[in-house]
Amino acid sequence: MCDDHPSTASRRTALGFLGASLVTGVGACAVPGNQSAGSPTAGPSPSSSASTAMSPTPSPAAPGRLRNPFEPDFKLPPIQGGLAPVITKIPTKHPVVFLTIDDGAVKSPESVRLLKENDYPATLFLTSNTVRDNPAFFKAFMEQGSLVENHTVSHNVNMTTQWGYQRQLDDITGMQDFAVQQYGRKPTLFRPPGGSYSTAMRQAVAAAGLKAIITWEAKANAGRMDYQYGHSLRPGDIVLMHFRPEFAADFEAFRSAQVAAGLEVVLLEDFLGVA
Repeated sequence: MCDDHPSTASRRTALGFLGASLVTGVGACAVPGNQSAGSPTAGPSPSSSASTAMSPTPSPAAPGRLRNPFEPDFKLPPIQGGLAPVITKIPTKHPVVFLTIDDGAVKSPESVRLLKENDYPATLFLTSNTVRDNPAFFKAFMEQGSLVENHTVSHNVNMTTQWGYQRQLDDITGMQDFAVQQYGRKPTLFRPPGGSYSTAMRQAVAAAGLKAIITWEAKANAGRMDYQYGHSLRPGDIVLMHFRPEFAADFEAFRSAQVAAGLEVVLLEDFLGVA
């Protein structure tokens, strides 16, 4: 597996600022900027300059979904040339941070309780081979506002070097089908096992109907926060966690860093408009 808790969160209040340009790239589990050999730099980098403000009336959401109180100042770039864009950090001046949790190996009720008590939505990048023994467990997170996304069927961290395009596509579409069957929603975001991606993977992700590859620059791991840049969370950071035995310690490390930075946890899919 890739290596990379509690008081009720304050109500979300913030004013919008100006858009910022896209930061693309990839962070591997231990080394920032890891990309498979021969891969181009990550997708296009459009910018947005529209003035934004806090939305007075959030858009309708499904029952149990958390509403995003911020009007996004970033627009997800489209697929171009058959390649899915790669997003490592969201360029925004809103005081927001995005929590993502991977794999699904440890299915502890404590993890459900911690997210519920803190009113945190999360993007769950699940691996079907890891969660198929109890896929219903993750529906509790969905009821609280989280969403399930694609982390492949097999979690082969060497898939970009060991497998060709078709086998990568089959592994990715296999998780798409599993998610639809189990959770009633087709994933829109993809996280590569281990963090590495290639041109073939970007093509396969786009062909599978996904909108973007999502990596990270900060992670909660072994009860502490690790940063590829700086020493604290920044607006727009995408944070990596895992469903592991140390979930509570990792969650507390993230929560402490998030509170110290004065950031609100909002759902990545809401901010990107792909929920």
